[in-house]
Amino acid sequence: MPLSQPAAREHLHTRAIEINGYRRADGLFDIEAHLTDRKSYGMANVDRGYIEAGELLHDLWMRLTVDEHLHITAVEAVSDETPYKLCPAAAPNFARLTGLQIKGGFLREATRLVGGTVGCTHLRELLQQMATTAYQTVNPSRVRREMAAEGKAGEQHGSDAFDKRITEKWGGVSKILNTCLAYDEKGPLVQRRWPNLYIGPDRMPETAAE
Repeated sequence: MPLSQPAAREHLHTRAIEINGYRRADGLFDIEAHLTDRKSYGMANVDRGYIEAGELLHDLWMRLTVDEHLHITAVEAVSDETPYKLCPAAAPNFARLTGLQIKGGFLREATRLVGGTVGCTHLRELLQQMATTAYQTVNPSRVRREMAAEGKAGEQHGSDAFDKRITEKWGGVSKILNTCLAYDEKGPLVQRRWPNLYIGPDRMPETAAE
């Protein structure tokens, strides 16, 4: 359901982020992000003169190209609209991320390479969501192809068998256990998918060895 009715208020700012995942004809994957910022009011700007209400304050793009193991093979970033003339010079520096693998520690390593004065705060903020989108794009694509090749296409698209295999691509259930409400080791999802790991109050006692 939607949020509750808000208090009386004035709309001031809109940030929109859209991230799409694509499987390319060459077998690689593109994770493409677009970020925009708009104000509901006009504002003076030294570099742009005046930014009208609703005009783009930020219009930023980034594309990560990754392989099936989430190694980054190419990075492209573009800053089409920014509040300062010098901002677009940071975008090419994100090519430094080429060669990294999206895995634990990725954001820390990315910050080392494009943090501070060599990068752009808003492009850098996209990386966390792009990494999540990469997982959501690449691993299900791999599992779909594998299961189709095994004649198990009917078990795809949200089934427990399908999702359990995606979990294997992430490094196993130990990587996601207790990371959110759904994967609580005392919860119904773990009870259904991984009963051996379930520790809820109604866990069936182990049968004593005869």
